[in-house]
Parts: sequence; C-alpha cells; structure tokens
Amino acid sequence: MNRLLICLALLLALCAHPAAARVPGSDTVQPPRNVLENEVVYHIFQRSFRDSDGDGHGDLTGVRQGLPYLQSLGVTAILLTPLYPSRVYHNYFATDFEGIDPRYGTMEDYRALVAAVHAAGMKIYLDMEFQYLAGGHPWWTAAMADRNSPYADYMLWDDRAAGIAEEGPFGLREIRNFNRDTHGVTTVNLVHPGVGAYFDAYLHDWVDPNRDGDFTDGADGFRLDHMMDDLDSKGILTNLFADFWRPAFDRLRAINPDIALIAEQWDWQYGEDYLTRADTSAVFAFPIHEAIRSWDRTALVTAITRTGEVTPAGKAQLIFAENHDVSRIASDPGMTPEKLRSAAALVFLLRGTPILYYGQELGIRGRKDAGYQTDEADIPMREAFKWAAIDAAPEQAIWYRRPGERFWDQRYARDHDGISVEEQQLRPDSLLSHYRRLASLRRTHAALVAGEQAVIDGDPRLLIVERSTADQRLVIVSNLSAEAVDYTGPGSSGPDLIGNGTAALRPWQTALFLIP
Repeated sequence: MNRLLICLALLLALCAHPAAARVPGSDTVQPPRNVLENEVVYHIFQRSFRDSDGDGHGDLTGVRQGLPYLQSLGVTAILLTPLYPSRVYHNYFATDFEGIDPRYGTMEDYRALVAAVHAAGMKIYLDMEFQYLAGGHPWWTAAMADRNSPYADYMLWDDRAAGIAEEGPFGLREIRNFNRDTHGVTTVNLVHPGVGAYFDAYLHDWVDPNRDGDFTDGADGFRLDHMMDDLDSKGILTNLFADFWRPAFDRLRAINPDIALIAEQWDWQYGEDYLTRADTSAVFAFPIHEAIRSWDRTALVTAITRTGEVTPAGKAQLIFAENHDVSRIASDPGMTPEKLRSAAALVFLLRGTPILYYGQELGIRGRKDAGYQTDEADIPMREAFKWAAIDAAPEQAIWYRRPGERFWDQRYARDHDGISVEEQQLRPDSLLSHYRRLASLRRTHAALVAGEQAVIDGDPRLLIVERSTADQRLVIVSNLSAEAVDYTGPGSSGPDLIGNGTAALRPWQTALFLIP
C-alpha cells in the first residue's frame, strides 16, 4: 500500500517527457537522442552464466565476477533475464514482483552488481514481464481467499465468482516445469488504475532506489518481454501502447531522460509501431536476424533496407544472431567456422546496436528439444556458459544436471570440446578473439557506430554495405556463397580490416574495407 501512495503522489508531480527538444533561439527541433547508439549489449541468462557459491545456479555475484571478462570482450552493457522470484527456472512468470530470486542472491548482491557495473563504466538493463503472474503470487492468493479483495481487480477472470482466472499467454492456464512443479498462470489487468500506479512506483524503485536523482545505484533501462498493443490478441486489454506503455515511459523519462526502454515486439517483425506509437527506445531487429541465419542475399538486402526505413532518428534496432528463444547459431545445419565469423561481423558492423547472447562468442551450441512439452524444451539453448574446459570446474552453472534426462545426457557441451574461455582466451585464431577484434573495430571507427548505411549493387554472391560519415567511409563485404569470390569494388585495393586479408574472399567470409 505504501508503494501505491508513493506512486500516486509521484504521478501528480511528474509531467510527460517530450519526444523531441527545440533548439534555443531557433525553430529547429532536435530528434531524440539514441541512448543505445554507443552500446555493445551482452544478454545474460544468469542462471547459466557463473556460479559463485557452489550450488550449481548462476547468480548475481557470479555476474559481477564475470565483468572483467565482459569488458575484455568489448561489452558496454549487460541485459539480465528476470530477477524476481518465480517457480520456473527462467523467471518469466513471477510468484512475486518484489525482491530477488533467492538462487540469484539478495537485494544486497544486486546492489553490489549495479555498483560494480557502473564503476566499470558499463550499464545494466533488466528484463521485465509483468503482464502475467503465477500461482502463489500475493495478488492471486489474496483474490482466491476473498473475491472482494482489491487485488482481485488486479487480475482478469473467466468467472470471478467461481474463482476461475483468465488464462495466461499462449492459452496457458497452468505450467509444468523443470522443477516438476505445476502451477497456474494468469493475466494482469494492466488498465486498472491501481496496477498502473503500482508499476510506476515499481519501475521507479529500480531506476532510482533512493529517490535522490542519482542513478548510479539504479538500472539503466528495461527490456519489455512480449509487449503488445492488444495483449494476446484477445480484444480484452486493447490500446495498451497509448493507455499503458507510453504514459509509463513518459513518466520514467521524466525521472531519468537517459533510460533505455527496449521492446521485444510480440510478432518478431520490424517494430515500427513500437518505435512511434509506443515510443520505445529500441526494438529487436528480428528480420535481420532471420536473414543472417538464412544466408540469403535477397533476404538480407530486404531486411536491412526496410529496417532502415522504419527506424526513426533517435531510435535503435538491436542487431543479433541468437537469443534465449531460438536455437544457437552454431548448431544451425551447414554451419561452418567462417559462417560463425561472418554472422558476428554482421552483428557488429551493420547499422544498429549489437547484442550478443552469452557464450555466442565461444560458439556455444544448442537446439530446442521438440520432444518436451514443458519449458525443458529450451534448456539446450540455455546451457551453462563454459569458463573452463571441463564441467567439473567450480564456476560452471550446471543447474540442470539431472542424469537420465535427455537434456542432460545429450547436452551439447562436453569436456575439452574447444568451446570455453579457458581454451580460446589466448588463441589469436579463436572465435573469441574474432569477437574482440570486431568490438575494437566498432570502437575505433565512428562510421560503424553512427554512420549512414547503404546497400551497394554488385556481384549477386556478395552482400555489399557502405557505412559512412562526413569523414569516413567503410564497406562491408560478405561472400554469401560456397565458392571463393574476388571483390573488386570500393576499398578492395586495401587490406581487410577484420582479418588482414585481401579482396579474395573465401566462401562465407565477411571483410571490412576502408575507402580512401
């Protein structure tokens, strides 16, 4: 109740944050600043990242211990999957929005992580999904005990009198998960004023815990999972962009104008409505991701061109090759070491903000297991990050160790398979070293961060993209064929900046040339 009172007072005090600012003394309107432009984001499934206390679960202290490694990789921001308590291993359905999953640590551990991230000059983004809640959540418990409880209004119901709550996402009413636990899931009534007030105060707490205007102890932004205008396309919670999300974003930006608000668009398309009507800072470049993994030049040209057309000034597209919802790119059919390097190059060099999924830089493998009808199906895409060459190393977060289960017995990671920090750290020819080179190129060439982008026609086997500023021109050339190709276009007389090679491109190779 205190949180609600605080938030209601806050709402009266705050004014909406303007989308654009007028230049003093002129009629020129400045576009909003792209708060993600200079970032390289690392997406951490923290239960699998690093175990600091020997219980097999990755935790917040483990993430803090991993920061020097991430800095060496060129990472400037981390994105954590949900931290709140949950009965599912991925934490996407909360049993309480308050607090930290005990397996991850305590609120003090979280604060220590935030302090360490900011001391390193990095940023921290938190994943949020508060459109749903799970059985055991205090709101649901109170509503089932008393159907007249105010918290009953915070949920949707099929039959309130009979105690039948509305289903959750994807038609789910209950979830059976890795923990051999079955529990209900339902939908939050986002348009209820009390719910809106609660989440305004809730997000304010993460951004500025002390309410002192000093954000060094708070999160730098949020990823909004499964964000929709008409939630689950049911016609029940509609016009959410205008009635829920954008007002919430305005109030957050009034608190911290530099907050990053990243939408995972539910349809995995271009996200133009999210960037305009909802006024998010960024969306995920799903069409580019799909085109990268198709190795199809036409698909890539279409995705790159259309993404540029729908992205307003001051907004960002997060460019990625894999995430926690899709199979690892290293396990794609026909994958080769050169393709892995090219995918990395496109993520770093195309216009947008690169985001890496933990272990991608090592070539960690994993595919969804369609034999499971529970969240266990996704465990192969969320296996432990390999710090060491062997599973028995103390920091390995192998929380899913369960002999006799297919996801364990047929796991992808094996001892001494070459896919670990220990085995790649000192090898200049490793995939990890390749990622570090790409991050360095991005840091040292302004055109790769803020430059314009244009697709150039040429050999149909090649994707050719120019990145340019007033002072610098570079050209990205990807050989999207299984045969060697000689590139003879702009910059080809110079060396390949990625690998010190030449314009004679190997099958599936990507090169970067400086245009004199």
